[in-house]
Amino acid sequence: MANILITGCSSGIGLETAKLLKEKGYKVYATARKKEDVLMLQELDFIAYKLDITKEAEISEVLEKILKLDKTLDAVFNNAGFGQPGAVEDLSTEVLKEQFETNFFGTHEITIQTMRIFREQGYGKIIQHSSVLGIISLKFRGAYNASKYAIEGINDTLRQELLNTNIFISTINTGPVTSKFRENALKMFNKNINAKDSYFRNIYAKELKTRLENIKDDTPFNLPASSVARVVLKIMQSKTPKPRYYVTIATYLLGFAKRVLSTKQLDKLLNRI
Repeated sequence: MANILITGCSSGIGLETAKLLKEKGYKVYATARKKEDVLMLQELDFIAYKLDITKEAEISEVLEKILKLDKTLDAVFNNAGFGQPGAVEDLSTEVLKEQFETNFFGTHEITIQTMRIFREQGYGKIIQHSSVLGIISLKFRGAYNASKYAIEGINDTLRQELLNTNIFISTINTGPVTSKFRENALKMFNKNINAKDSYFRNIYAKELKTRLENIKDDTPFNLPASSVARVVLKIMQSKTPKPRYYVTIATYLLGFAKRVLSTKQLDKLLNRI
């Protein structure tokens, strides 16, 4: 039975992926940052561990537990992450560092620790959850854009360094998907952005917060979280998974626009979204 470590399983994509893979016979090590979410996962009959990916020691501890149980690890799905909204000029350096600590540095730490396991056993799959915002950038998402662009750069490099090995890295570029992403992003906006003194205060009040507070799944091309779960399943079932997978029509359309439009044309298009 192949096994997989999944981060960020408290809800949404992580939880749906854990459920689907378990249903298909994979041994899932589901992790979450909060103790109450770990208990929830255990009640769903998962082998679940507390894992804050910004803490190197917790990553090492979880991997040690997995290897004690199974001796090997077949795959890791780096799913944990969050979005920090706000105009670039309203992002303090500390807030930007916080975004990178989870979305980039935490993901990188898990990647290099699992790479040691994969190198020793001679095989493994690294599944990195990026975004359409790792391909194109949208306004008021600068921190998140930058963190996902960083993931793209390091994935592209690692993929070259893994040529001619039995270790595969796959990047998933997800577009709008039903999850608690907007709900969590709103919390981070309220926590870290001084909206009332911002140049963009009127736009924040009329547009940005309205979008983040919208609980309906009415974003164009929106798909359920299970759409990403099915891609992870496909990767697990493949002997030689593809280096990149697009999820949602929006990702395909904007990825195509990035390739064919000039920078000025693309900026005009994206600014309307």
